[in-house]
Amino acid sequence: MEKRTLTVIGLACLCLQATPLFSAPSEKQLAERDLAEQFAAHFKKQIAAENVTGAAFAVATAGRIVRVGTAGYTDTSRTHAINENTTFRVASVSKTFAAGLTGVLINEGEFSWDDRVVAFVPDFQINGDAGKVRIRHVLGQSTGLIPHAYDNLIEDGVSLDRIQNQYSKLSYICSPGECYSYQNSIFSLIEPVIEKTTNRSYTDLMNEKIFEPLDMRTASVGYEAFIKNPNHARPHVKSRGKWKTVKVKPNYYRVAPAAGVNASALDMGKWLTAQMGGNPAVIDSEVVKKLTRPRVKTVRDTRRKYWRDMISDAHYGLGWRVYQLGEHQIAYHSGWVSGYRADIAWSEEHNIGIAVLMNVEGNSISELTTTFWQMAFDILEPVTAPENEKLLASVTADTP
Repeated sequence: MEKRTLTVIGLACLCLQATPLFSAPSEKQLAERDLAEQFAAHFKKQIAAENVTGAAFAVATAGRIVRVGTAGYTDTSRTHAINENTTFRVASVSKTFAAGLTGVLINEGEFSWDDRVVAFVPDFQINGDAGKVRIRHVLGQSTGLIPHAYDNLIEDGVSLDRIQNQYSKLSYICSPGECYSYQNSIFSLIEPVIEKTTNRSYTDLMNEKIFEPLDMRTASVGYEAFIKNPNHARPHVKSRGKWKTVKVKPNYYRVAPAAGVNASALDMGKWLTAQMGGNPAVIDSEVVKKLTRPRVKTVRDTRRKYWRDMISDAHYGLGWRVYQLGEHQIAYHSGWVSGYRADIAWSEEHNIGIAVLMNVEGNSISELTTTFWQMAFDILEPVTAPENEKLLASVTADTP
């Protein structure tokens, strides 16, 4: 009995020697870790210098979340510290989720990018031929209608149904697909399109097709879901030079595809991973390529503070901005709603992405995001050959 026990132990020892307990990180992983740590140090310093109430970030690749960092508190009482699961409003970064869900449903055959909006939303009537507006124009911010149409009504708390009654006063400033025309309420027409074709609610589909399969455990759509979560960041605005905690405004939640998503830094890291091919069963790489193909120029973006020294060209895709930063290209979107800021950006070429969330309306978010990319381009070697010139050469005004 004793000899047999020794034999088993000896075999176990041989197995342990033959199979390493862990593999050493690759040079790329070490570089990614170095980048994340350098950014985390800058993040902490910047948040403290700007006296930001609360903030969080996630750095991710296709294979993993490299780092989640947090700073500050959910409100000015300084009772609850921000953690990786604290939810923020992501504001217009919600458009990336709307585009992702749309791409998934189109892949499933529910409708197509070239379908006319009026085929699903007959009440969409403008001062002109509304039949020219296709789904790709709605999500591509290229409807040709005056930018930010009736955002004032959204801010006043008017429902999307009532806002649609005002569209008949709108005329084209260019043909659909030919110019950039940023929208919130018109972008959100994708919600009735989705609900008409699937007989399901937009929120239920977002949960089923995106949040749950990506294990985004604290992500949600809507005002009620946000305020009922005890671990949510309260909004803050500047008052006499200091950040003041204010109430969450429900107004932009009424246009859920444009600005209705809530998520934590950890959730946003998972969303980044999906964009870079980490969850092809949820979001196929061909869908992502279609969403992030440059479509219409966004010239004003090249003049944005902090970004203007880096951007050489800018376009909108489908729910994503596409920035040319010298020889590098990133997919990007920002969000800003009362009391919150959000940024998300990722590079296929470098297989890395960053998301930053704040519960203040501070401009320092742009400094943080651009600093990350300066660091990334200095530290990381490209993992894929850049196809930026080919992509930009393929830009046409009006293609599916």
